[in-house]
Amino acid sequence: MAHPTKPLDGIRVLDFTQSLLGPSATQVLGDYGADVIKVERAAGDLMRSVIPDRSGPDNPVFLSLNRNKRSIVLNTKTAEGRGIVHDLAARADVVVSNFRPGVMEKMGFGYDTLSELNPRIIWASGTAYGSSGPFRHRAGVDQIAQALTGLIARRTSDTAPMTIYPTMICDYTTAMHLAQGILLALIARGRTGHGQKVEVSLYDSALALQSMEATVQLTRGEELNFGRMPLNGVFPTADGEIMVIGVFHDNALQDISTALEFDDDLSERPEFRTTELQFANKDALQGLFRERLRTKPTAYWLKRLESVDIMCSRIQTIAEALRHPQTKVNDVLLDVDHPVEGRFTTVGSPIHLSASPVEIRYAPPRLGEHGDDILTELGYDQAAIDDLRTRKVLA
Repeated sequence: MAHPTKPLDGIRVLDFTQSLLGPSATQVLGDYGADVIKVERAAGDLMRSVIPDRSGPDNPVFLSLNRNKRSIVLNTKTAEGRGIVHDLAARADVVVSNFRPGVMEKMGFGYDTLSELNPRIIWASGTAYGSSGPFRHRAGVDQIAQALTGLIARRTSDTAPMTIYPTMICDYTTAMHLAQGILLALIARGRTGHGQKVEVSLYDSALALQSMEATVQLTRGEELNFGRMPLNGVFPTADGEIMVIGVFHDNALQDISTALEFDDDLSERPEFRTTELQFANKDALQGLFRERLRTKPTAYWLKRLESVDIMCSRIQTIAEALRHPQTKVNDVLLDVDHPVEGRFTTVGSPIHLSASPVEIRYAPPRLGEHGDDILTELGYDQAAIDDLRTRKVLA
């Protein structure tokens, strides 16, 4: 059943973003009703060419980040192209970018310029490090933020290699902070009538991801590392791997001892009698776990551990997770019809609103697909649009 009203109906977003951070944020807005106009360069969003794919610029990476948006390709190096952006901004509620600091200003679309045209504009920016400071103009991506903020340095053991976390957790977290900031600014504007700047960065969001660890470091000078806890870990079984999390029990080691069928209670052994001793002798303790868990299949150990309420899980691939019954029950997958790709499935919004579910109003746009429509809404007739295209202001 179609729901005529969405939370962001009537909100227009002028979207200069590309890659992952910005498009993830603006897709949230589009999913819940905002009219997101994606302003692209002639080559398109960087994600249109990030992977070699049979669908070219409409590859699955781009498709995953850009539903419920309309695309226009403008040459903003021309006065007319900049003028069109100014006309759009004058009618917009939000302008979003994720360039390095100063780029929007050089293009003629800085906050001071656009807020003069439209005092209600919310000017939102996601950068790598922030708009000031020693790294202001330095290039940055998710993995660099991981490196700079301690994420990569935190390992499960001193001998574990430092390595990139392969999912873009900093990008996605920053995207959600950017979307939250925009929504907060819209609420504030409803009370004051005025727009404002919204700024987020990969650097700040990566630190915010570690707020518990940071506070322990700042107040106690110690490292908090849940990956190093002696009763937590990933262990091989006879047919796979299992994760065990031994927390929130009065004596989790005693319960693990029962589940893993040890002859004695490991928590009564002198070397494991206290939490401090378990940390000090973690390698020996987890060696016992490994030896025992290798003897039987994952399903057997899951049942045993769950019987004593120890949190545990098999290690699944993403392909297995997408096929899991919980994924189906949660209704998190979304089917989308696309003119190039055909019907494809993607992950939809994890935010479930009972009265305003996500609907596909626009498939992820082809490059420049909606340029004529957007200019028509601004009052251009077809002859003027054709002229702009001939002069390469519009593509």
